[in-house]
Amino acid sequence: MRRVLAVAVAATIAFSAVPGFAQDKLTVWWVKGFYKSEDDALYAAIKKYEQKTGVKVELSQYAVQDMNAKSVAALDAGTVPDIAYSDTYDVQTAGKWAFDGKLEDLSDVLGPMKDRFEPVALSTANLYSDKARKKAYYAFPIKQQTLHIQYWKDMLGQAGFKENDIPGTWKEYWSFWCDKVQPGIRKATGQRVFGTGFPMGVESTDSFQSFLSWVDAYNVKLVDDNGKLLVDDPKVKTGLVSALTDYTQPYIKGCTPPSSTTWKDPDNNVAFHNKTTVMTHNYTISIAAKWLDDANNASLTPEQRAAGRKAYDELIATSGFPKKPDGSPMTYRTAVKVGVIFEASKNKAKAKEFLAFLMQEDNLRPYVEGALGRWFPVTKESQESPFWQADKHRKAVYDQFKAGTLPFEFTRNWKFTILNNENAWAKAMNRVVNEKVPVDKAVDELIVRIKEVAG
Repeated sequence: MRRVLAVAVAATIAFSAVPGFAQDKLTVWWVKGFYKSEDDALYAAIKKYEQKTGVKVELSQYAVQDMNAKSVAALDAGTVPDIAYSDTYDVQTAGKWAFDGKLEDLSDVLGPMKDRFEPVALSTANLYSDKARKKAYYAFPIKQQTLHIQYWKDMLGQAGFKENDIPGTWKEYWSFWCDKVQPGIRKATGQRVFGTGFPMGVESTDSFQSFLSWVDAYNVKLVDDNGKLLVDDPKVKTGLVSALTDYTQPYIKGCTPPSSTTWKDPDNNVAFHNKTTVMTHNYTISIAAKWLDDANNASLTPEQRAAGRKAYDELIATSGFPKKPDGSPMTYRTAVKVGVIFEASKNKAKAKEFLAFLMQEDNLRPYVEGALGRWFPVTKESQESPFWQADKHRKAVYDQFKAGTLPFEFTRNWKFTILNNENAWAKAMNRVVNEKVPVDKAVDELIVRIKEVAG
């Protein structure tokens, strides 16, 4: 999950170019990093590029929730940056921009280096342009994320259980946290602690990204490889009913906080950090990494840093999912984060030069690793970096990605970005839990909406 910054941050950073070079200028918009080490790695790459080329980079950074709106406004005004990156372009805008012919074809940059990329990650950047009547690399992949389980080991112990008590099968796994851990922890503490934290808010990307993993668990395919909808298949409806039933059951049984229907992206993190939930699922390991960041934060007290180190090293566990209901291992859905060069960019040649420079391993790897494990690399070489074997949390991320990944539907049918933006998935959840609509009726309504938008 992305931690959404409360206030937009706009900072223009210009490093001095090497004397004697022509002062070409490159305008870069980039999302504000989650950690200082992330931004520092970006600044270092920019400084290296400037020293090598003499090109002056004007970098503006904005909070993740502001990037899409600002980018759309720039497109409408004809004042786009030369190159731009945001953590949400992939799920919200890049597919539509490509379809509408607003993005530059980057095949001349990415094509020669395609063998360096993990194939599923690279496929996310291969988008369809209706204007050009072709698929091409209309975006560039930077990093990726998938869904992880995180839980408090000490709270599990308070509830009377050990890690090897956690079942590995689907129904039993979720029941364990609700029907065994929750009563155990409440009895031990006398507090209203919840066994799980299920994001369900319509303003939360966590809610739809999590739910779609439940869809995957039931082997549901909503589109074929050409983007054609498959929702008229009765098996699809059956799978969606099962997924929605399973996802809403913890709420109906009182095993996730009542406020989870209104959670925004940071809120399941907050509930976990406050120890009001024992377990949650999250699209990155930012929950554990928060405590590592505390441990490394010189502005905190020694006691706070020690608490961060203890939580990261000893108290929090990161894991993958149980086996699917059919007994097969889970295949994880990957959200590949992409940047773009707009077709209206006034300096496309330099923008492509900067992109090629940034994608070099010794520039891209420090940026990805600067996020403390929150993002996984898109290149095969960086995936084998010792960084991913350095502790149990990163190793869990590595193992999940190496088990195989699936792309999102919008890589085949861009109109699913509309469904994601309006969060049709969380709306279906709320129809069930708040409006008491039967699950099969909520699924019928969901299928109708999918067909209206993406058919």
